[in-house]
Amino acid sequence: MKIRKLLTAAAAAAAGALALSACAGPGPVNSSAINEQKVATVSWNQPFYSYNGESSSGNNVTNNNVIYMTNEQAGYYNNELKLTPNPKFATYEKVSDNPLKVKIALADTATWSDGVPVTASDVVLSWAAHSTNFNNHQVQTDDDGNVKSQNTGSQVYFNSADAGFALIKDFPEIGDNNKSVTFTYSKPYVDWEVNAARVTVGLPAHIVAKKALGTADPTAASQALMDAFQKKDNAALSKISNTWNTAFDMVNMPADKDLVVSNGPYTISDLKENQFITLKKNPNYKGDHVPSIDTVTIRFVTEAQANVTALQNGEVLLAQPQSTSDILKQLQGLSNVNVATSQGATYEHVDVVFNNGGPFDPASYGGDAAKALKVRQAFLTSVPRQSIVDNIVKPLNPDATIRNSLAVVPGSPNYNDAVASNGMESTYGGGDTAKAKKLLQEAGVTNPTVRFLYDNTNTRRQQEFTYIRDAANAAGFTVVDKGSKDWSTMLPNNKQYDASLFGWQSTSTGVAESDATFRTKGQNNYGGYSSAKVDGLLNELQVATDPAKQKTILQDVEKQLVADAFSLPIFQFPEITASSNKLENVSSIALSPTYFWNFWEWKLK
Repeated sequence: MKIRKLLTAAAAAAAGALALSACAGPGPVNSSAINEQKVATVSWNQPFYSYNGESSSGNNVTNNNVIYMTNEQAGYYNNELKLTPNPKFATYEKVSDNPLKVKIALADTATWSDGVPVTASDVVLSWAAHSTNFNNHQVQTDDDGNVKSQNTGSQVYFNSADAGFALIKDFPEIGDNNKSVTFTYSKPYVDWEVNAARVTVGLPAHIVAKKALGTADPTAASQALMDAFQKKDNAALSKISNTWNTAFDMVNMPADKDLVVSNGPYTISDLKENQFITLKKNPNYKGDHVPSIDTVTIRFVTEAQANVTALQNGEVLLAQPQSTSDILKQLQGLSNVNVATSQGATYEHVDVVFNNGGPFDPASYGGDAAKALKVRQAFLTSVPRQSIVDNIVKPLNPDATIRNSLAVVPGSPNYNDAVASNGMESTYGGGDTAKAKKLLQEAGVTNPTVRFLYDNTNTRRQQEFTYIRDAANAAGFTVVDKGSKDWSTMLPNNKQYDASLFGWQSTSTGVAESDATFRTKGQNNYGGYSSAKVDGLLNELQVATDPAKQKTILQDVEKQLVADAFSLPIFQFPEITASSNKLENVSSIALSPTYFWNFWEWKLK
């Protein structure tokens, strides 16, 4: 797990556009990190597994780091967390307030790596897939949470969800020779700029249509895809959604190079499962972010100690190993390695599952919601947050404290008010075994079994699990270890577990983007939580432009989340960024993609 600097006031409300952040999958480190051909090797802590970071299953930091380096957006966050325009790829502007209309205009220089221009069809595909407006059924998942390609006939399901794009109900206006798209929102949306800047283009429409519809000519393929959405041709959309959902998932380099077409500075040239991914300069790239380094290899190195060794031996030039006091001390003792520490936006938390027939589901007690609530409260109350902070986090950050808000980042202007109003601190404290035992007795439930999912390849997670298991067992639960290196792909299928431990990393400063985590059937709502009250408040937040109103709404959301025993935050992550002095211009920001944010500015000495 990684963490960034504290978010600024502009980001006070962001729990964010959240992406999974994790450590998983061992990877060897056995090559030189730099040579005279301008080749650099860096490290990341989880293997790449999908080129579609817009899907629910592919929405993971490890995938999005690569996608950020290979595909452009109309805007990106700089080191001050300001949304920065990228006009050489696309521009965006609000052309009307009532109704809200937003125009996205693609630059003439925006081109896919196979030489095909980026066009309106690419923007339409991204909107349509994100919006859920074209979905007419729900697909099934396998035991690992992966989507099965079961769309048949007229069935359509895109495995994604975005609250902002869902507000765009009508097919957009296409103009400027197929180079612009104007969206009309069904109601005002506070984060329209984030949508326009950060989620402009995803997968190449001409490649998706080629695979789904069998149309080889890029122009014809793009038009066929556009027509399918405009005419709501569900037979065609069924095939398109199948391709979009699964065709771009990969752990090894695909033989079909269509699947790695990009529009950014780099293209994927090699990928080995659990080992590395290699990116090479895109010869067709015409944007502003031309990198000085010809080839970047990202090695997948889970173990913190292995990262230290790799940096020491010059096998990698840059790493963010999981933070422990011992690792920090070792890194600070290395010559020719720069070490930066910070606290940031990624936070650790425990979620419970509401709808899987397990111990926290009312259905397990004949629909008795009050009984299920007591059991959830008992379990979350047992989590020894203070012990975890004292023994795991404080050795790195002596000032570390328990996080007591799900929606507001500690240190931001609204945090203290959020904590004062939401009731989390008084309800759950730092872990209270006696209180948890009493709640369980009041529920009249004896020895409920909790299957607990976490990343068992991560040393810190193993330690946290031990604390959580022992405390819950003492309170009267039986905790079953469901730790797995595949935890992130298992999350969407909550039939396999009852509680989970992982971290969320913010990807934007959008006000309403915690929506996907708290809303009924939201993309990040893996526990199946559903509250009509919270959904209504989130609807209000979408159109709230007054910061004071935003603050009030988020406080009301959090009160309800605490009352429903939805989830329990534990702490903010400490971060270590270590870089060789052979690599210049390295810095890390408080949002995904962390230290990759300015990769085009990296220089090799």
